[in-house]
Amino acid sequence: MPEGAKLLQITNDPTDAGSALVGDSLLSDARLALLALHDLVEGRPSHAAPQSRNKKAPIPESEGLPLTAREAYAALGEVRPEDAIVVEETPSNFMEFRDYWPALKPGRYYTYASGGLGHNAPSAVGVALAQKKLGTGIPVIMLIGDGSLQYSVQSLYAAAQHKLKVIYLVPCNGEYAILKEFAVLEKTPKVPALDLPYLDILSLARGYGVTAVKAETKQEIQSAFKDALAADGPTVIAFPIKRETKPLIPPSVEA
Repeated sequence: MPEGAKLLQITNDPTDAGSALVGDSLLSDARLALLALHDLVEGRPSHAAPQSRNKKAPIPESEGLPLTAREAYAALGEVRPEDAIVVEETPSNFMEFRDYWPALKPGRYYTYASGGLGHNAPSAVGVALAQKKLGTGIPVIMLIGDGSLQYSVQSLYAAAQHKLKVIYLVPCNGEYAILKEFAVLEKTPKVPALDLPYLDILSLARGYGVTAVKAETKQEIQSAFKDALAADGPTVIAFPIKRETKPLIPPSVEA
């Protein structure tokens, strides 16, 4: 606990309340407690985004094809709509995406805490349904890895049936990169069955009635993205990226 901080746990489980090791526990329905606490919260002026988030990351030098994740995201960052909403689930390279697509406004970036694999594809459908009902016209950008998409690929069907403004950006490295990185961290490398060379994202998307495009170069990615923004309904843009295994914990931190 940070110095000077106090912890209040709100739970409807007496066992959790009685066994808490730190702070105080309030035995209550969470929704009712939050509604009551809401009226006690004092308003305060909103703060502008930190200046560092407004700085543009440098454009990476080309390393040829396939593009690196950083090269692909830099290309997308050049054509991003200002008000687009991002839902993200690409655990092995999401930090590179944030460098070129920072969230500068409230309610423009959604992701998962951890462990809920495949959760964000249907979540993007929910966010897009809300935008359609509200009539905002705001596109929803679903950034999801080719492996993560397999957990809830059927959500593509819902997006197609409701003609939702969702653009699926699928970086395809043909592997579960994040699990390989965990294996290195746990000192159990070369775990089998983490290579996924036969996934056909385009055929999967088209089978659910979604327009699907493959893009390999910076120009192809940008062109496909602009077309998707103008389309009436969802689009999947699949782009191959270079395989890169990065340490989950930087060496300086681990040391």
